Amino acid sequence: MTDLSVTYMGLKLRSPVIAGSSGLTKNIKNLELIDQKGAGAVVLKSLFEEQIKFEVRKVFSYEESQSAYTEAEDYIRNYAREHTLDEYLELIHDGKRKLSIPVIASINCTTAREWPVFAKDIEKAGADALELNVFVLPSDLDGEGRDYEKLYFDVAENVQKEVSIPVSLKISTYFSGLANMIKKLSWTGVQGIVLFNRFFNPDIDLENFRIKPSHLYSDPEEISASLRWIAILSGKLQTDLCASTGVHDGKGVIKQLLAGANAVQVCSTLYKNGFDQLDLIQNEIIQWMEQHNYNKISDFRGMMSQKLTTNPAAFLRVQFMKHFAGIE
Repeated sequence: MTDLSVTYMGLKLRSPVIAGSSGLTKNIKNLELIDQKGAGAVVLKSLFEEQIKFEVRKVFSYEESQSAYTEAEDYIRNYAREHTLDEYLELIHDGKRKLSIPVIASINCTTAREWPVFAKDIEKAGADALELNVFVLPSDLDGEGRDYEKLYFDVAENVQKEVSIPVSLKISTYFSGLANMIKKLSWTGVQGIVLFNRFFNPDIDLENFRIKPSHLYSDPEEISASLRWIAILSGKLQTDLCASTGVHDGKGVIKQLLAGANAVQVCSTLYKNGFDQLDLIQNEIIQWMEQHNYNKISDFRGMMSQKLTTNPAAFLRVQFMKHFAGIE
């Protein structure tokens, strides 16, 4: 019998396919469907620092008369934060009670201050792990790269002081020395690194002169960035690797596993195709494994990583010399 089980961040998953954090993972009904369709785990919709701040402002808008009093202001601010967190903790609690798969909480963070105490409450609510989606756009013309990079280490350190559950970092490619940065992050004690997070991309509406979102969902072609770096880093870090972005079907999952991923997150394909896509992905993986006589994921995971492939230089190539020069 074909065995799809894997271990990610010390968690035993029945499948390497994880439903990534999104609006689809914010209610218990969807979480139950994701469980029924065979996902190995689910990452809850992120709790945003900005969301907490918004709740504070929203309460103030109804209580403006109180804002002149420091004690009242502090009370309202604390109430708003607790209210937002309580809703999230309730989702974790319900998920753990009703699902058969690991529930991974998520925090989208841009600072390393104050909020890490929330991580302790998330652990108490029963989350099996915590994914930290960390990113600040390095747009300050006077900002130094090392200042942006320090944020990631501060976040990892501060959160791990609060919890004992596994912690992962979901990061971007915006580093001058990406491989070295990821290697150092793997030394912080985090048990997983997710490559890569996906951002709001701005576009301009030429008729209405406003900023609008562009490419809300990933395309299958976007798999190449994470595939390259998973393959380069596989077997060289002190942490697990999880692939994200551009994985839309079973073939995409298989490619990431061959590159060396311990697990693979899917998101856009669930928006486009519904939760039945999870069934299709699992079946495609099983069919491919049976065709190649693999009984379990470990039989082929990492086979095409840079460390093990017969053509390691292919993952370092950045120019289309062969294609455009007509070299055969």
